[in-house]
Amino acid sequence: MATALLVAGAAWRPTPAPAADALEKNFWLSGPRYEGALPACEAALDTVAARFAQKESRFWNSDLRILGFDHVRQIAFSPWAEGTIPRRYCAAQALVSDGRRHAVYYAIGEDTGIIGATWGVEWCVVGFDRNWAFNPACTRARP
Repeated sequence: MATALLVAGAAWRPTPAPAADALEKNFWLSGPRYEGALPACEAALDTVAARFAQKESRFWNSDLRILGFDHVRQIAFSPWAEGTIPRRYCAAQALVSDGRRHAVYYAIGEDTGIIGATWGVEWCVVGFDRNWAFNPACTRARP
């Protein structure tokens, strides 16, 4: 019996999966449909401030907060190839509760929010990238 199964297994060859048919291609598999309709840079400032305070408190046992922003400006819009996720790259100066001003770089991306339902924000405050996610000096948060 074992020999018969071994011979049958050796004769069986896996076949490649067929490509999607017309119904499968048109049923929820249409691909991304980006509009490039993103809010202005100012729209994300509350999110950046709230997440900065949460990160400092939760992970670094710090009471630092962003008290305000100025010199808010766009530095790029979708600088990469066509068909990539539209992103608005912004920069600002933040007054942090340590009494100093720090540069802030952030990107607003289409469909990058919770479950892809809305826009999302990736951000970095120069001098506070303690886990080096955007190191050095937040350059990875810029285009």
